Amino acid sequence: MIDIAHSVPAGPLRGELEKTRRMEMLQDSYLHAVAAAAGCTMAKPNPDNGIDWTLSHSSDKHETDEQIDLRLQLKSTWTSGPNPVNGFVSVNISNDRLKMLASARVTVHRILVAMVVPEDVAEWIDASHDIFQLRHCAYWRSVTGVEPSGIKHTAVRVSTSQIFDDNALCSIMERIGKGGTP
Repeated sequence: MIDIAHSVPAGPLRGELEKTRRMEMLQDSYLHAVAAAAGCTMAKPNPDNGIDWTLSHSSDKHETDEQIDLRLQLKSTWTSGPNPVNGFVSVNISNDRLKMLASARVTVHRILVAMVVPEDVAEWIDASHDIFQLRHCAYWRSVTGVEPSGIKHTAVRVSTSQIFDDNALCSIMERIGKGGTP
């Protein structure tokens, strides 16, 4: 006799792809949605040299160049819930990568985008006839001038007041297009 209760999974049969790879895929999907809504093109460096994506935003209203580029480093975590009460999300970055991201001598600005995801993969997305949601949220910050503080890695705080969405990305590109910083 077969014990059906033990042979049927409680939810859908998910693949065995490791969780960190799944998190990378989810944050890439989040970025694709934001970039599409903001009217940006995307390019993924190959090989990855510490920058995950370069976004380009074209407008004849930009003052410095008609096409503005922005480089992004993506990180994700499940160690805090959505909109943490302390007002920030903390992500670990290797000191070598942080030094590269924090350099003030750049022609293309760089930002860090930190995404908070639920620990349970089954809670990452929700779909119905009128909405497709990714959970939870991504936040951004410029780390220009931030110095490494750990031995090999540094915990970088990203304020939850800076939600990374299409409006934020358009504003970042507009500031850069006027010769400013993100």
